[in-house]
Amino acid sequence: MSEVAEKVEFLLRGAVEEQGLELVHVQYLGRRRSPLLRVYIDKPGGVTLEDCQTVSRQAGVLLDVEDLIPARYVLEVSSPGLDRPLFRVEDYLRFSGREVRLVTREKIDSRRKFTGFIHDLSDGVVQLNCQDKTYRIPFGMIAKANLVYRFADSFRK
Repeated sequence: MSEVAEKVEFLLRGAVEEQGLELVHVQYLGRRRSPLLRVYIDKPGGVTLEDCQTVSRQAGVLLDVEDLIPARYVLEVSSPGLDRPLFRVEDYLRFSGREVRLVTREKIDSRRKFTGFIHDLSDGVVQLNCQDKTYRIPFGMIAKANLVYRFADSFRK
């Protein structure tokens, strides 16, 4: 996480939680033209457009006062979506038993892409039950991970 994103996350966490929401992640993409600040929020049952608008207004005011991003930037507030990304150790613990797609920074057993169920996370290692076996993946080696959402068979044609 960039230094700007860390500062923004620290600044916004309390305001977001006061609204009964979870601050999932903050991402700052410092492009030359129009830097982008993404704020992901969530709550049980999912977030509404109103939730996003409220957090966007609050974030805009707080960021203007603190002047953490001196240039003009684009602020985007949204839900993490059905294929929610996992960023923190707490995410893996919370979604234990759920299916994830995971990509590692380096190969483990000759592969970098895994799809399986989170079995456990302890001592900094994620145990991922894949179809063929259980993999032990150090948390620091995970480049990207998302929950897998599968539509119920009744909706398929």
